[in-house]
Amino acid sequence: LGIGAAMTGLRPVIEFMTFSFSLVAFDQVVNNATNMLTMSGGQFNVPITFRGPNGPAHQLGATHMHATECLYANFPGLKICTPATPRDAKGLLKTAIRDNNPVLVLEAELLYSSKGLVEPEGHELLIPLGQAELKREGTDVTIICYAQTVPMALAAAEALEEEEISAEVLDLRSIKPLDMGAILNSVAKTHRVVVAEQDRPYCGIGSEICYRIQKEIFDELDAPIERVPQEDVPMPYNERLEQAVLPSAAKIVAAVKKVCGA
Repeated sequence: LGIGAAMTGLRPVIEFMTFSFSLVAFDQVVNNATNMLTMSGGQFNVPITFRGPNGPAHQLGATHMHATECLYANFPGLKICTPATPRDAKGLLKTAIRDNNPVLVLEAELLYSSKGLVEPEGHELLIPLGQAELKREGTDVTIICYAQTVPMALAAAEALEEEEISAEVLDLRSIKPLDMGAILNSVAKTHRVVVAEQDRPYCGIGSEICYRIQKEIFDELDAPIERVPQEDVPMPYNERLEQAVLPSAAKIVAAVKKVCGA
C-alpha cells in the first residue's frame, strides 16, 4: 500500500513497531521499493520512508532486538540513517521524507527518552544524508560510532581523558551513504581507530569501514583497527547475559587502550 502510494506521488511514512518485524515485509522493501525506479526505466520514483525502533532494547530477547542496518545496507537503492540525538532524529527524518527514493530511519529504542534541542524557532532543520558529525575532538584515537553507540563512545572518551588518552568521537548519522571524507580526515589526524557498532560483527558496518580505511589511507594507521560490536550470538533474555553480549562504554575503553598500547 505504501509503495503504491509513493508511486502515485505521495510521500508515505511507514512505521514498523520494530525493525525486527520489518523482515515480514522484507520482499516489499528490498524488491519492490528499492528496484522500482530502475525496473520501470525511470518512470516511477518511490519516495517512501520506513522508520521505527531498530537494534537492542531492554530484555526483549532474540526476536525483538535485531539490528538490521547491515542487512538492509546490502541492497542498492536504499539509504539508511541512524540518529543518536533528538535533533538528528528530526533533521534526518525530514530529509528522508523529502528524498525521492526509499530511506530507512533506524531509531535506537534505548535513546527514545533522550532530551535535547530539536529545532530552533524560526529555523527549519534539515540534516543531509551522508554527513557525519564530530561529537568530540581528540588527538590519540578516533572512535567511529552511530545510534546507541554514540553516548557509549562519549562516555568512554570522558573516562579515557582521565587516563590522558584523547579520543575523537565521530557520529556517522548515516551509514548509507557513508561520510568517508569525515572518516578519513579524522583517521589521518589520530592514526588509530575503534569502530563501535550496535550490530553483530560478521559482515557488519564496521567491516566495511575497516576495509575502506585500509584501502584509502593504510599508511596513516599506527595500529590495527579494533571493533566493538554485539557478540555473534542470539540475544539472551537474562539481563547480565544481555549486557555481556552488547557493546558498552567499558568495552570501547578496553579497545581504545589496546590500539593505543596503554
